Amino acid sequence: MFVAMVEGWETQQRARFLKADTIAARVALVRRLVEFSNQYPWQWRPAEVEAFFDHLRSGPRPIVVSTARGYQTTLRLFMEYVTDARYSWPMVCHQRFGQAPSQIFHEANTIVHVTEYEGQPHRRPLTYDEVQALFDAADARVGVIRSRGARVRWPRCGTPRC
Repeated sequence: MFVAMVEGWETQQRARFLKADTIAARVALVRRLVEFSNQYPWQWRPAEVEAFFDHLRSGPRPIVVSTARGYQTTLRLFMEYVTDARYSWPMVCHQRFGQAPSQIFHEANTIVHVTEYEGQPHRRPLTYDEVQALFDAADARVGVIRSRGARVRWPRCGTPRC
C-alpha cells in the first residue's frame, strides 16, 4: 500500500511538471520518516513527526530552521495527497487497515515564518543601505583612479569580461 501511495504521489508531481530531482528528494524524505517511525502514513500521528524533527535537530549535524521548514512542507504535501478523498487513499486504508491517514501537521507543530532572513548571520543578504554603500564606494574608487590620470575602462559586451 505504501509503495502504491508513493508511486501515485510521484505521478501527481510529474503531472505538475516538477523536476525529477525534486520528486526524488521528496520521496526520499517520506521514506526517511517511514524508516524512522517504523510506521506507515496511515499510522502516523503528530507525535511521530515531532519525534522525527527532534531527532533531526540533535546530533553532530543538526538541521537548520530553513531545512526543517522545507522538510515540513514536503511532508505536509505528501499528507495532503494521501488524505485527499479524490485519490481514495483514506477509504482504501480504512477498509484494509481500519484506519485512514490524517494530516499530522498543524499550527502547533510547524515552524512559523517570522523573520525575513533565517540563515546564519554571517551569510545574510545585504540590506538596501549596504548595497547602496557598496556602489557608492565603487563609484568613489573610480573617482580616485581617474584623479591619478588613469583611464577607467569597462569591457565591451561580447568580450569574455562582459
